[in-house]
Amino acid sequence: MRNVVVTGIPRSPVDRVDALAAYGVATVHEALGRTGYLGPGLRPAWPGARAGGNAVTAVCWPGDNLMIHVAVEQCQEGDLLVVTTTSPCTDGMFGELFATALRHRGVRGVVIDAGVRDVAELRAMGFPAWSSAVSAQGTVKATPGAVNVPVTIGGQLVRPGDAVIADDDGVLVCPRADLERGIEAAAARAAKEAATREAFEKGELGLDRYGLRARLPELGITYVTADEYERDR
Repeated sequence: MRNVVVTGIPRSPVDRVDALAAYGVATVHEALGRTGYLGPGLRPAWPGARAGGNAVTAVCWPGDNLMIHVAVEQCQEGDLLVVTTTSPCTDGMFGELFATALRHRGVRGVVIDAGVRDVAELRAMGFPAWSSAVSAQGTVKATPGAVNVPVTIGGQLVRPGDAVIADDDGVLVCPRADLERGIEAAAARAAKEAATREAFEKGELGLDRYGLRARLPELGITYVTADEYERDR
């Protein structure tokens, strides 16, 4: 890995990222063909947080948050900081002080494949954070890494400037080049879900709405009465 800080990364208009984030991670994930989800290992530090922004990435060594300090300078309004480490780490690499510095620059939140701490303070200040761990364990500031290079989290590639959205369901990345397609597909998916919700509120069953009932016999599923079930056990 090159110890490099890439400046002047391309970004999408923040309002377009916001348009995607408004649909939520689950809907966008389905709309994009079930791609982009960074996996169940990343959880919000506090419930109810929602965020979306242009990715600024940082690669750190485990137990060392030097490159987060470096990355803060590269962040601007509408960004979302995405941090990973060169090998697994659960140390509390990010906390209230980093959040304070990032908020001053208009950063929407942080996604870190490592630990966060100061959870009560993050919640009180309303700064969204998603992490793979919560830990009071601190770190050093000694080892060089990289900022604004492509990173991989949960098997998904995150490039600097990609749209990253996050909520209680997890974190999703949408490549910058696919942002408009993602918004269009998510809008269509949301409309479909709205129609289905209305049908369910009126009592329609998923078996019928999704055409599943006719498939049950093909799958070998049969209906029997309780007496028949007891008799044939």
